[in-house]
Amino acid sequence: MAIKTKLFISKSTNPWFNLAYEEQLVKEVAEDEIYLYLWQNQHTVVIGKHQNPWREVLVSELESDAGKLARRLSGGGAVYHDLGNLNFTFVMNKKHEDLHRQLKVIVEGVKSLGIEAVFSGRNDILAEGRKFSGNAFYYGKDNYYHHGTILVDVDMSKLGKYLNVSMKKLSAKGVESVKSRVINLKELNPDITIATMMTAVGEAFEFEYGKAEDVFYISEDNVSGEAANRYDHYASWEWRFGKTPNFDVTFEEKFDWGELVLSFKLKGAQIEADEVFSDAMSTDLIDALSGIFVGCRLEKADMTEALDQVEVPEAMKAAFSDVRAWIQTLPF
Repeated sequence: MAIKTKLFISKSTNPWFNLAYEEQLVKEVAEDEIYLYLWQNQHTVVIGKHQNPWREVLVSELESDAGKLARRLSGGGAVYHDLGNLNFTFVMNKKHEDLHRQLKVIVEGVKSLGIEAVFSGRNDILAEGRKFSGNAFYYGKDNYYHHGTILVDVDMSKLGKYLNVSMKKLSAKGVESVKSRVINLKELNPDITIATMMTAVGEAFEFEYGKAEDVFYISEDNVSGEAANRYDHYASWEWRFGKTPNFDVTFEEKFDWGELVLSFKLKGAQIEADEVFSDAMSTDLIDALSGIFVGCRLEKADMTEALDQVEVPEAMKAAFSDVRAWIQTLPF
């Protein structure tokens, strides 16, 4: 099958619009197409689908500084965006998914600007041992997207100001701060700009996948359809913050696949509401865990029985086993 490629560049810096347009692309991409979408958000914290904003973000600080909070469809952790960061999204039918090829586009784009880059860990790209790109993934029924950041000249002081990184994460990584783990590419090549980075990534995309048939420059003024209809959803309080009740008990643990937080509202000793928060890359895993403990007593036997009754695909069984073993250690 001959692949057709298209390049989309957003002129908007509004995260709610850019995420709505990203959703439009993943719904409309044809089986024989691969899209690259380049976009930027101004003064924004973006959290993963299953994260608790009150836990991950210093919301009052962000909002008092006229920043925006956004929630994306993919998993993973919270990230800070400003106009020193370039976001990229690869959009395609799931049968074309090839993480190596996709990451190669970013790595080769960066290399063309004189910086050595390597892929490392579950979702990071590094230069000189420090992270400049984090990646996350969304799987629809037929289509898929892989998106990520490229730190070119981000205001690093804002990472520590707005992101509330848990001590479990820091302890697991053996580092002292968010800022110590990341690097701006401009530190390694002072001549790099967002414009040169955008050009380099676009050229690397065309080298890997073929010349783009079309280049679209999009904004809130020239877009209709799905993105226009979904803007209000991404901007809504319900999507960004949810309707989280006041929980009676909360338990948390850091696994190899991500951090997991279970919060329960109790009536007597019975769980009447639960919420599962996580920065796990697999949103399907957290969706599968959500709600399964409602109606259980807050007892190890009841909760493990609820876990055991869930039919999960092979790819999730190890994570479910981790959760089962962890529940056996909880103090109740």
